[in-house]
Amino acid sequence: MIQLDVLAVGDLQRDADGNILKADSTSVLIRSGSRLIVVDPSTRYMRPAVRTSFRQIGVFPKDVDTVVLTHSHYDHIENLDLYQKARVLIHSGSDLDIPGAKVVDGDSYEVCEGVRMVHTPGHCPEHCSVFVKADRRYVVAGDAIPLEDNLRLMVPPRLNTDPAAALESIKKIAEYADVVIPGHGFPFMTDR
Repeated sequence: MIQLDVLAVGDLQRDADGNILKADSTSVLIRSGSRLIVVDPSTRYMRPAVRTSFRQIGVFPKDVDTVVLTHSHYDHIENLDLYQKARVLIHSGSDLDIPGAKVVDGDSYEVCEGVRMVHTPGHCPEHCSVFVKADRRYVVAGDAIPLEDNLRLMVPPRLNTDPAAALESIKKIAEYADVVIPGHGFPFMTDR
C-alpha cells in the first residue's frame, strides 16, 4: 500500500501589492513498498521541519531513492542536498541545469506502480505534478495549485508563464484528485 506523509507544510506570504515576501514549498514523502520518494525538497528554512518529520516517521533522508521536482524554482529545490543518493527527476523545459537529474518528457512518466509524474505546465514550462493512487487519489500539485483557492476559484497561479495552460492543468488535477497537496499549504479534499 502506498502511503503519503507531508514532511513540511509550505507557506506563501505576499505584501499588500501581491509581491512575494516569503515562499517555502510543501515537501512530501511517498512510501511504496521499498521505494522512498520525496516530492519537492523545499527550502533551507524548512529543513528542521523536514528532518523532524523523518525522525518521527522512522526513515532516514539517506534512504530516499528518488526525488521528484515539480519544477526548478528555488523554494522547491533548496534541500536537494539532503538526498545525495537519490535519483532526481524533473520534466523537460527548465532553464536551470540540475546536475545528475534525469529529464523526462511527455505527458506522463511512471515513477513506480501507482505513482506518476504528470506534465502540468502553466506556472512554468517544466511543471509537473505527482499523481498517486493509494487509498484515495492524491495529487502533489506543486505550484500548478500553489494554494487551495487556486482550485476552488479555478484561477491560475499569480506567477505563471501561460495562464491558459495553467488553468488546463488545474482542471486536469481536479478531474483526478480526491486529495490535493498544494505547493504552499495544507492538503485538502476536492469535491469529486
